[in-house]
Amino acid sequence: MTSKYDVAIIGAGIVGAACAREAVRAKLKTAIIEAKIIGGGATAAGMGHLVVMDDSEAQFALTRFSCKLWRELKEELPGTVEYDACGTIWIATDDEEMAEVHRKENYYRGRGVAVEVLDAKSLGDAEPNLRPGLLGGLRVPNDSVIYPPCAAKFFVDLAVAAGAEMFLGKQVASIDDDKVHLDDGSSISAGVVVNAAGSWSPSLTKGIDVKKRKGHLLITDRYPKFLKHQLVELGYLKSAHSVTSDSVAFNIQPRKTGQMLIGSSRQYGVESSEIDQGIMRRMLARALEYMPGLGQLSSIRSWTGFRAATPDKLPLIGPDVRQKRLYLATGHEGLGITTSVGTARLLFDQILSHRSEIPFEAYLPQRYST
Repeated sequence: MTSKYDVAIIGAGIVGAACAREAVRAKLKTAIIEAKIIGGGATAAGMGHLVVMDDSEAQFALTRFSCKLWRELKEELPGTVEYDACGTIWIATDDEEMAEVHRKENYYRGRGVAVEVLDAKSLGDAEPNLRPGLLGGLRVPNDSVIYPPCAAKFFVDLAVAAGAEMFLGKQVASIDDDKVHLDDGSSISAGVVVNAAGSWSPSLTKGIDVKKRKGHLLITDRYPKFLKHQLVELGYLKSAHSVTSDSVAFNIQPRKTGQMLIGSSRQYGVESSEIDQGIMRRMLARALEYMPGLGQLSSIRSWTGFRAATPDKLPLIGPDVRQKRLYLATGHEGLGITTSVGTARLLFDQILSHRSEIPFEAYLPQRYST
């Protein structure tokens, strides 16, 4: 059996779900194909940090644009999404990192992002459970936190209510020009196909430079008021740049439930989804260096997930270089939650030949073509 749609979106994680919402906003007849569950995969494994990043001009542009879109959406989001404008504090432990605080301050201010430099005392006042002796930090007050699986479900529900058809539990076997072939022998025909399958996207689109990057997270029991902001060590930036070695960094997030998510770790070349006890011990030891009081609290669960990473830390957003009807929305690594809505907007601006709010050339898949 063959069905006909304007667009078929493969993957109902946060990126695919945001693409589905964007498709129905454009009045396109839409199919959403998901092998497992809505908001699963990296979406279920992620922290849900909506953060402006400045690793490159292109990363900054996409994260700032996406955070703006999230803020515009926040009044529509149901309570289950747990939108919390808690802000981020980037923490400095030494003079080198404090110099990075001031560099980031100048960079953000120069581009219209609100920031506040904290000295040692104001950092301690903002987060009393941090250890003494830290030099300061940079507060980015408009960064936020959400619960990603429920955000993905919200987007999919909106799309379905607007007429999109959900193919849940359907595994994609292959993509052939204007058809998505399922492993049950059926196919879905569409004018455009979007590969938003995250870390599984290379199995469907051969030749794209996307690799799995494993991460660990742990969630605590409920401890209201222990933590107010998302806290990230500035050393996180160094660990995030590594593409060969395992790394850990202090990254902790408050949840509206009173729980806290503790991260983070990065591993390449690992296929097993099991907890790596060595990595977990290193990650928690790093967290205790910054917040010793965490050692007195109880955790209730830990897990892993796989992020889809590209060599230049930028996602692939746009047409595939080999199949003219295939578009890619993948390779977001640790920023898929933040950039999902921006990705969807830029992707459909290209599909519909609309003028985009920010340039999209830096994210085009053709940058890796030879």
